[in-house]
Amino acid sequence: MPTLANHCPAAEDVISMADSTVTIEEIEGELFKMDQIRDILVRRESELRYMMDDIQLCKEITRLKQELQKLITIPDKDKSTEDREKEEELLKQINKLVETRDFLVDDVEFERLREREEDREMPAFLQSKFPSGLAEKDPVPPALEPSSAAANLLLHLPFQLLLSCALAIH
Repeated sequence: MPTLANHCPAAEDVISMADSTVTIEEIEGELFKMDQIRDILVRRESELRYMMDDIQLCKEITRLKQELQKLITIPDKDKSTEDREKEEELLKQINKLVETRDFLVDDVEFERLREREEDREMPAFLQSKFPSGLAEKDPVPPALEPSSAAANLLLHLPFQLLLSCALAIH
């Protein structure tokens, strides 16, 4: 009858998938860098979504204002009841869209403040995560520091270029 010992290799027979020259700290450090890259990409995605929403709102506001302008150019004595109602409706729609855009701007500012706070807390987190000094031996590359000028530049790069840069950092 086969025993468990026959099916389980001895400890010295177990071969790790990892390169034997790679330490656990190095793997953790690389995973941490990948998390930072992912966080940068998530931040960029969020910013792009806000930008897209803003563009759509601005286009719609512009369209409605143009429609309203056409009605405003009609002399009051020549306006029908329908024209006046349409003016009123357009004003309400424009006002609603402007309020929506204001909320969007507030959300963007809230996100920036939250990200800034996360960036301030990062050094303490690194120290707690890598107390052995890995964070000092292998600091976050400047291009990955969200508060650095390089990261600010990343916010304005096309996605493909951003991804290429993130992969090249490895």
